[in-house]
Amino acid sequence: MDPAELADRLGRWSAGRGPLYLLLAARLRRLVDEGELPPGTVLPPDRALASALAVGRGTVVAAYEQLRLDGRIIRRQGSGTRVAGASRPGPRDTTGAPVFLHLLEPRDDDVILLACAAPTAPPAALLAAYERALSQLATVTDDIGYHPSGHWRLRRAVADHYTRRGVPTDPEDVLITNGGQQALSLLARAFVEPGGTVLVEAPTYPGAIEAFREQAASLRTLPVGLDGFETVARTRPELAYLVSTHHNPTGGVLPPLARRRLAATAATADVPLVDDEVLAHLAFPGQSTPRPLAGETVISLGSLSKSVWGGLRVGWIRAARPVIDRLARLRAVHDLGGNVTAQLAAAELLPRLETLCRDIAADRQARHDHLRAELARRLPQWQAPPVTGGQTLWVRLPHGDGDSFAQTALRHGVAVLPGSGLDASGGSREFVRIHFLADPGTLTEAVHRLATAWQTYGGADRGTPAPRSMAI
Repeated sequence: MDPAELADRLGRWSAGRGPLYLLLAARLRRLVDEGELPPGTVLPPDRALASALAVGRGTVVAAYEQLRLDGRIIRRQGSGTRVAGASRPGPRDTTGAPVFLHLLEPRDDDVILLACAAPTAPPAALLAAYERALSQLATVTDDIGYHPSGHWRLRRAVADHYTRRGVPTDPEDVLITNGGQQALSLLARAFVEPGGTVLVEAPTYPGAIEAFREQAASLRTLPVGLDGFETVARTRPELAYLVSTHHNPTGGVLPPLARRRLAATAATADVPLVDDEVLAHLAFPGQSTPRPLAGETVISLGSLSKSVWGGLRVGWIRAARPVIDRLARLRAVHDLGGNVTAQLAAAELLPRLETLCRDIAADRQARHDHLRAELARRLPQWQAPPVTGGQTLWVRLPHGDGDSFAQTALRHGVAVLPGSGLDASGGSREFVRIHFLADPGTLTEAVHRLATAWQTYGGADRGTPAPRSMAI
């Protein structure tokens, strides 16, 4: 197993109390016992894993020795280290992406989580919307509540939402999903065959990378904004994916002319072009947002998780009607429909979405500015360019790599997202992604801990390991 891949699967292994080798051994033992490291899996050499985890080789040697004494691994001179037991086909691999593994960890109040970005509490407007939704629910009769395409009231609200933004839409052009991630998974299943080519930006949203990998896609990367799409589109990839507004993670906004060219090229080449609009409404005050991408093969994806609350699992897909019909059939097999009450509440919220986002825009910009000021004061050698909206900063480290630094930061009580997991080309290793949604006091403490971690990491150039393989 690749050392960086195993480091990702270990999650927040070092955040507990006690010697590091015992914490490492405990997390490895759990992965073995849960089948995430099946019998016969070859584990990384001591030095390689130590480098990926930013610990001394002795920590890994001692952890491996604990597992050897437990009978969970076998170590032989010249043949390496592997999980004990006869090699056999194990269960299908689950995700190793840090952005998801952080969510699966139990909450630890000693760790400041700057890896996963979403509002941390439901706003008052959502509570009021649920009150109105419950009143509507009390009047429902002759409806079993299964709506694989989504509740009609919310489909109408999403259609009106796009029409107001300059893209005329009918409710039949909309499919409601349980959040944006389910929308991505449905699109991957609908369009991507194993080995098929999907074009993505480098870097991009890691959840999209994982959804396409679930379908065994061959990921081909282009620069942010899909620069060069005109040439590559001639090869007829099965799908292209981008985040055109407040790009995750760089924060860029694609200009209107570039949007029109992308949509026209996709239509000419008959390539489905997925535009992830989950962050589209998160502009800072005074910043304009271009109208959504629109075209014959453009598929828009949206969600309320970043603009309202992550716990409101409501998303949508806007596309040509035959695409929506096909997606609905796929969804019906896996999920008979979403929570009706949540959809009714979302339908109440959508007409007010722009206003809700404007109300919190100044506060988000203030937190963005505060984080950048703290980074400039304590870590002036880091490069953290400003953004005009969204939720994250894309930070370049002056040396070393984001994977091993993220491990060091974790041991100092801060979780950040290493850049390699957001780049399907194997690049961006010198970056980390940090969100600015926490309150100013928490951001100040987080940067203090990051500065301490950076001192521990070392001021001299540690060198950058070779990129991990991204082959499917």
